[in-house]
Amino acid sequence: MDIGIVLQTTPPARRVIDLAKRAEALGFSHVWTFDSHILWEEPYVIHSQILAETRNVIVGPMVTNPATRDWTVTASTYATLNEMYGNRTVCGIGRGDSAVRVTNGKPTTLATMTDAVNVIRELANGRSVDYKGSTITLPWAEKSELEVWGAGYGPKALKMIGETCDGFILQLADTQIAEWTISAVRTAAADAGRDPDDITICVAAPAYVGDDIEYMRDQVRWFGGMVGNHVADIVMRYGDETDAVPQALTDYIKGRQGYDYNQHGQAGNTHADFVPDEIVDRFCILGPPSAQLERLAELRELGVDQFSIYLQHDGKDHTLTEYGERVIPFVNETKLAKT
Repeated sequence: MDIGIVLQTTPPARRVIDLAKRAEALGFSHVWTFDSHILWEEPYVIHSQILAETRNVIVGPMVTNPATRDWTVTASTYATLNEMYGNRTVCGIGRGDSAVRVTNGKPTTLATMTDAVNVIRELANGRSVDYKGSTITLPWAEKSELEVWGAGYGPKALKMIGETCDGFILQLADTQIAEWTISAVRTAAADAGRDPDDITICVAAPAYVGDDIEYMRDQVRWFGGMVGNHVADIVMRYGDETDAVPQALTDYIKGRQGYDYNQHGQAGNTHADFVPDEIVDRFCILGPPSAQLERLAELRELGVDQFSIYLQHDGKDHTLTEYGERVIPFVNETKLAKT
């Protein structure tokens, strides 16, 4: 199992780059960033500098969307980064959340997301694609290689990801929900004639290494609020009393009153008070290295190929060091949970 990190591109950019460099030195495989160009700094500019100052980590957004960026520009950006630094990029993509909602926009349809995945992937892999009535190619990108990983929660999104994407991103670490979503993605892939094992499974969630559970919960409670935005959309579409979506994913948002995107992804988010401790414990990984390893073992047994830490709390450096020294070296041992 690979271990990555997810960073906000909060100023100063130098701090983001330094965290990425530290992560590589500690054995992390991927460095992801938020992509919300109004709330935080432009990620692709920072990606370029991260790639310039590292040697091996793979870099990408968690996640971009088809609404705020022209698909051909997105593809050209990845192909350019690949030409400059080797094929060390990955495109995480969803329908759109904070990047579109802060401008009073709406997430795109799954049909639009499907088309965007195809255009971005084909162009960034040096292949031709039909786009707005024309056949276009990036003639200089023949050596570029890019995978596109889709993020989603609802049944239709999971089906689309299984049919279309190279990887699946689940933004929470609950094993029950992970099992359900991974199964849905793999079933859709098989039904579409694809090999389900070819789809990389990535779980992303906050992790905080320490012993003060109450304190750590408050530091990462924001994550349940963030996930709640997506779950609220699902409940609006499917209802909260349907077998289409696990009850574990829908029950907790009944106390949700609203959400302020100016506090998106921040510890102390006042619009995450509705998130109960149980959900924080299920969605995130909190506790000493032994607790981290135990949950990672459970996720690995479900077929998870990568766990990426949302590193938005006040224990960034400590958690990075603990993972580098006491988690990553043992993460793929046979008796992981007992290490």
